[in-house]
Amino acid sequence: MTVSRRTLCLTSLAALLAPSFTRAEDIIDLEWSDLVPGDDAAARNPLRGLLSHDETAPAAGQPMSSGVKSDWNGQIVRLSGFVLPLDYKGTGLTAFLLVPFVGACVHVPPPPANQLILVSTETSFESEGLFSPVTVTGMFGTASVATQLADVGYALSADKIERFG
Repeated sequence: MTVSRRTLCLTSLAALLAPSFTRAEDIIDLEWSDLVPGDDAAARNPLRGLLSHDETAPAAGQPMSSGVKSDWNGQIVRLSGFVLPLDYKGTGLTAFLLVPFVGACVHVPPPPANQLILVSTETSFESEGLFSPVTVTGMFGTASVATQLADVGYALSADKIERFG
């Protein structure tokens, strides 16, 4: 059987353009400490002080970030944390902040931007609330986003959101 040059080129092009399927070994498991470049003491001390509900917005107390790391830009990563809802479609979430500890941005000043991830998903996620941890898998990258709650240093386009545990 002889394969024409045209068939070979079309087959090669189709292979390049076909969606790639992520294998489990291609997923990078991250920890919150991985997102902090150098020695960022503010990220290690997230519970500096509680805010009373009548104080100004929590974002006012957000510590400066030491920057973000671009090591995983465009990579598929997996990270666990807590959900802070931002946008809904019906009763499901389509955008939220993934935060490293319960109550971040709500009852304490938010962590630095390099400890906050803006998660978006096309398939809405039914969250069990602020105290239920989740594991999010998807395309990761640096971002400079200001929300009403805090400045955010990373973004993740979620392919999969699971309850932790």
